[in-house]
Amino acid sequence: MLLNHIWGLYAHPMEEWKTIDARHESFSHSFTHLLFVALLPCLAAYYSSVHVGWSIGARESISLTQGSGIMLAVAMYVGILAAAFALAYLVFWMAKTFGADPTFTQSLELAAYTATPVIMSGISALYPELWFVSLVFLAGVGYSVYLLYAGIPVLMHIPEERGFLYASSVVTAGLILMVILMVATAILWTNGFGPRFMS
Repeated sequence: MLLNHIWGLYAHPMEEWKTIDARHESFSHSFTHLLFVALLPCLAAYYSSVHVGWSIGARESISLTQGSGIMLAVAMYVGILAAAFALAYLVFWMAKTFGADPTFTQSLELAAYTATPVIMSGISALYPELWFVSLVFLAGVGYSVYLLYAGIPVLMHIPEERGFLYASSVVTAGLILMVILMVATAILWTNGFGPRFMS
């Protein structure tokens, strides 16, 4: 079931949103989807950071110690899950403004499947070249935004015009959330919570 949805969101997104809407899956199903999908980029990032090394420009590859790699992979996993739940809360919180009345489970469903491409873009870390990972990440963000615009009218049962405004509001709030997370990460990084590199 999980893999069917993932494939469907890439191959025929509109039909897949209608299938997801018709099934109205449980909270645990959406949560399980998130737990599984979020694990993949964390494993890829751990492997490349500790066992391969990151190549940034013309410099030599940079590798992390095993302890730092585990710490960052766990932090990444928790961060992905927290961001998905924050997106679900934004969708749920803004719903009434745009004439929708979803349950939190429907909001999580939308957030989990919308975030799938950007989360899975993290698998590109298996080829740890900064330019490559950045390009794949941007493509993942673009496709996730597309899925949000396509999925909101279907799952929230509202007209497309209202869905466009709703999705635009969620994207704007999501960008603000992303900036807050980046600033928090930078603050932690510079206050002794940064990784240790292999000498």
